[in-house]
Amino acid sequence: MASQMPFLEHLLELRTRVLRSLLAVGVISALLAAFANDLYHWLALPMLESLPQGTSMIATDVATPFFTPFKLVLVVAIALAIPFLLWQLWGFIAPGLYKREKRLVVPLLLSSTLLFYAGVAFAYWVVLPLALNFLAGAAPEGVTVATDIARYLDFVLAIFMAFGIAFETPVAIILLVWSGVTSVAALRAKRAYVIVIAFIVGMILTPPDVISQTLLAIPMWLLFELGLVIAGLYQKAGVKPAADSADATNTNGK
Repeated sequence: MASQMPFLEHLLELRTRVLRSLLAVGVISALLAAFANDLYHWLALPMLESLPQGTSMIATDVATPFFTPFKLVLVVAIALAIPFLLWQLWGFIAPGLYKREKRLVVPLLLSSTLLFYAGVAFAYWVVLPLALNFLAGAAPEGVTVATDIARYLDFVLAIFMAFGIAFETPVAIILLVWSGVTSVAALRAKRAYVIVIAFIVGMILTPPDVISQTLLAIPMWLLFELGLVIAGLYQKAGVKPAADSADATNTNGK
């Protein structure tokens, strides 16, 4: 029974941190609920500005005008709570990490949060206006563009998620190099393949127009280059890959 106590304690701590995270999201959602319609209007501005004059967005279901803004509130609450959620995650995993791992993980958690926010901001202020203007202008003659508010929200959230994840490329590069899966030199040698993959990912994750695909592929490539630079700096600073550190530990143990 004594041997099971640490595991039970871990489960209790995990439950506590999950409950804290849910409480944080719930509190933020409650505070934002009064501004649900204002938040949706702000999110819909790129679409409203791209619509032909005299047209507007529509709701095709009876409950859509009520539930859609509150769905947005929940998503915004989760996005705003990301720093607190990561702090809870850090508090749970930190006791099991070595000092060198803590020195690497803390900057990565901070940078991954900022990069995700940067990807969402880039999608909202750069990609959406260009993509929506292109798509609205591509409608055949005689076709009135009237987007459903629920479908628009799903569309925008997919774009935000795609760009938020794509902007995590430097973090992924650093983790791959640090874990010993690959090296900076090997990744530089495969740069041409990475560029092709970036455009393929852009084609899959974005709407079927060249503008949004290119606007995702080019930042991914540039962020790949940034990841190589930062991973190289980590190597120069003497931060060894995890695989090498583990081998050294085993050798010393013998």
